[in-house]
Amino acid sequence: MKDKLKNKDSVRLNNSYLAKGLEGVVVKETTISMVDGVNGVLIYRGYDVKELAEYSNFEEVAFLIYNGYLPTFKELTIFQKKLREYKYLDKKYIDFLQIISEAHDYMDILKIAVAYIGALENEKDDIFNISCRLVSIMPMILSYSYRIKNKLPIIEPSDKLTHIENFYYMFHGKLPEDDIKKALDISMILHAEQGINASTFSALVISSSMTDIYSAISGAIGCLKGYLHGGANRKVLDMLDEVGSVENVSEYVENCIKNKKRVMGFGHRIYKTYDPRSIVLKKIATNLSKKYSSKYLDIAIKMEEEVVKRLGPKKIFPNVDFYSGIVYDMLGFPSEVFTPLFAVARIVGWTAHIMEYRKDNRIFRPVAKYTGPENLKYVPIEERG
Repeated sequence: MKDKLKNKDSVRLNNSYLAKGLEGVVVKETTISMVDGVNGVLIYRGYDVKELAEYSNFEEVAFLIYNGYLPTFKELTIFQKKLREYKYLDKKYIDFLQIISEAHDYMDILKIAVAYIGALENEKDDIFNISCRLVSIMPMILSYSYRIKNKLPIIEPSDKLTHIENFYYMFHGKLPEDDIKKALDISMILHAEQGINASTFSALVISSSMTDIYSAISGAIGCLKGYLHGGANRKVLDMLDEVGSVENVSEYVENCIKNKKRVMGFGHRIYKTYDPRSIVLKKIATNLSKKYSSKYLDIAIKMEEEVVKRLGPKKIFPNVDFYSGIVYDMLGFPSEVFTPLFAVARIVGWTAHIMEYRKDNRIFRPVAKYTGPENLKYVPIEERG
């Protein structure tokens, strides 16, 4: 541990270390996932995420992350049935969405809705069943609020559709074509889990006090909203809009480097090579572009080329956010729901880590290095200048 923390952002402090951003600090043991930043590998329960993305589906991967093994056909069928049974929202929740959907963005809606449901339901069920319920209702909250905001009729889920099919159907009001369904399925798999990132850590810190899981998830959603975390995928498209064309990419990148401006969608705290998820998402975007137009893809590919050429030696490469927004755009999702889409997938990872940590729970209590004054004497207010 000591060797890992000896860097420019680490300071010795009474047998502890000041590690800015907690970089390199190990906070828990886990069997859920492993991020190999040197080789660009992400593993869920021993399986390479790229292999899962190619051959599996979101429901099977959720089962894997929760249970630690791939299900049999019977086990998967039971799990899918559970998710379908939890896919309902009482009228009081829909009425609540009618109110908050008028005034808040979608991440705020998710955050508030989860907290509200938790306030009414609390932890009436065991934590695994609550986790499954959250997996089921998160896409419903997003779909319902989107349709409410856009004056569209709410669409109830179908018992005949998969989790991904239902989500797309409830959001868009139509069934997805096979290539659309597969692309969304893969994207959800890629975003389902990623170790102890900021939002997962936030969920763990909150849950470690043994509050209810809804409070922890509401906090995680608030953390994910930040543009240095989940909010980056929307910022990428804003950046590509600003660039405007392939011809402007080189100058834009040069100006960013010159002015020390962040190029959105590049760089990662852990990955020092290509984020494996970005490789898969680029492939999806390229395949989709043969059938669905994208004003962003050519610009993005050129930008990747320019940034990697200049910053690759500094180990700065595309991360998951760089191509995810482009994929979502081609799937027909508006940019304001890109980050909520991230949350709809990451609910699996958040809840899995909460369940794992509760088996050997210890409340988080780090310390701060005090750098302020000492030994000051109190001066009565009438004597202060």
